[in-house]
Amino acid sequence: MSLFSHIVVFFQGGGEMMYPIAVVFVAGLAIAAERFIYLTTVQLRNRGLWNQLVPLLQRGDFRQAVQLTSKSPSAVGQILSYGLARISTARHRDDIEKAMEESLMDVVPRLEKRTHYIATLANISTLLGLLGTVIGLINAFAAVATVNPAEKANLLSASISVAMNCTAFGLMSAVPLLLIHAWLQTKTTDTIDSLEMASVKFLNAVTERQAQPAPAAA
Repeated sequence: MSLFSHIVVFFQGGGEMMYPIAVVFVAGLAIAAERFIYLTTVQLRNRGLWNQLVPLLQRGDFRQAVQLTSKSPSAVGQILSYGLARISTARHRDDIEKAMEESLMDVVPRLEKRTHYIATLANISTLLGLLGTVIGLINAFAAVATVNPAEKANLLSASISVAMNCTAFGLMSAVPLLLIHAWLQTKTTDTIDSLEMASVKFLNAVTERQAQPAPAAA
């Protein structure tokens, strides 16, 4: 018997509760795929824009930096746009920092969006597996109550084996979803940390440029 045949027999042996578990598992994988693509895109855009901005910040070309960040769809571009817009009017470093923190508060929820659903779906998968097992055991004990006593042991053991398929499938769905959730959380945290690091480097570059004395007149 092939692996696919084993999977089909295992799935059919778990009863009707196997279908909700499968739906929950597929939904979790769909969310995970969407979040992975989104976070990867954000990281690539951020890295690309930052590599273009570093030379401009080093030579104090803030006008060109504004043009780059205003056209960029990246998260770091949005955050630094707020800081660049405040350079001409800000009296202190804190004014620029507060402007970028405000933008960061707008970006972070988009990075964390829907990721927590994966852990919730993993828990739901486990609970559905347990529920299917309990229902299967109830049906098993109800069935053996009316059969010949000589057949009760065999029928009960077979029914329990089928009922346990639900718990097994629920755990098989929950464990990968929990691992994926932890991995996506780490990826999200790394992205947020990189945005904060870019903000600090931007502030340091601005402060250094403002602290440099103007060249003396000839």
